Parts: sequence; C-alpha cells; structure tokens
Amino acid sequence: MKTTIKKVLLVLAVAFTGLVSASSYVNQGDVDPQALAQEIGALLKKPEFKIADDVLTEVTFVFNKENEMVVLTVDTDSEQLRNYIKSRLNYKKLFSKEIKSNQIYKVPVRLIAK
Repeated sequence: MKTTIKKVLLVLAVAFTGLVSASSYVNQGDVDPQALAQEIGALLKKPEFKIADDVLTEVTFVFNKENEMVVLTVDTDSEQLRNYIKSRLNYKKLFSKEIKSNQIYKVPVRLIAK
C-alpha cells in the first residue's frame, strides 16, 4: 500500500515537474509561464484511461474574451489522448490575469505512464 502511494506521488511529481519545466515554450508576452503551466497541469490530472508509455505532445490554444481556453491542435496520433486533452481544456477559464485573447499559445504536455 505504501509503495503504491509512493509510486503515485512520484508519477505526479514527475508529470508536474515536466509540465512546469516545459512551460518555457509558451509564448511569453506578459504571461507568467509557471502559473499557466500549473493551471493547465491541474486541469489534466487523473486521466480516465491507462497510459502505457510516456507521452509528450504539444497543445496549441488561444483564449477568448472571457479568458476561456480554446484548443486549436493537439500534436498526437492518439485520438483518445486528443479527445482527453480537448475535453479537459476547451472552454475552461484560467485565473492568470495577463492572458491576452486571440494570441496563440503553445505548451508541451507530458503524461507519464503508471
């Protein structure tokens, strides 16, 4: 039981660290990339499907006037992963105040196999 909890915490820590460290790919502007990466990471926690291998993909999105994220593309061949990311991120409001609407952002997303 303790081993399972440790493994889950390790996977979450690695996934979160990978997402935060990769946030430098976001178009900078006035946006704090770490804050944006943390909010996106929180929205993508606990997928409903099993991840067999580590996955790294790039998500391209914009924000509308209501600060809602609109996913444009998910660079992956997996339809399941594409649908998961779009369902979790599309039209979700983020709290970062420096977000500019109609500016294209790109952020890498890493999902770690369990």
